[in-house]
Amino acid sequence: MAEEIINRVANSKLVTFDLEDLYLQGNRQLVDISQWLDQGFILRETAFRKSVKEHDWSQYTNAFVALHCSTDAIVPAWAYMLVATHMQGIAKKVITGDLALLETILYTEVIQGIDVTPYENVPVIVKGCSNKPVPENAYLLLIEKLQPVARSLMFGEACSSVPLYKKTK
Repeated sequence: MAEEIINRVANSKLVTFDLEDLYLQGNRQLVDISQWLDQGFILRETAFRKSVKEHDWSQYTNAFVALHCSTDAIVPAWAYMLVATHMQGIAKKVITGDLALLETILYTEVIQGIDVTPYENVPVIVKGCSNKPVPENAYLLLIEKLQPVARSLMFGEACSSVPLYKKTK
């Protein structure tokens, strides 16, 4: 007589946390402000302000925007601030940096708002594979958030996980 196969993972208190579930839907756009600089390098305030004012900002509606300068121009902080004022109320989020930094900031904000109550004193496995861009910093931010409350933390899949932390009594 064959023994019944028992799925111990399904019967455990193990909770899987998938960072991909926190991915904020929306268009990501990289805006290069060198397009408004003289020869891509020199910020002439009057011309810069005029170019920025005349730009079609509607293309950034509900987008997550990263402002950067692709040249080695020295760009004062106020220039990025001025561009951001034109996106106020149009874009969902505007940062200075690249798309990787934008994604890190978005994940940071979402992770900070996580309710950790469901993870108190339970083993948590942080899923490792994703189809959406999850920045490496998001994993560290999640550990920082969960470690004080979780009984244990692992990385990977239930069938092959890497132990990271176990609460000592």
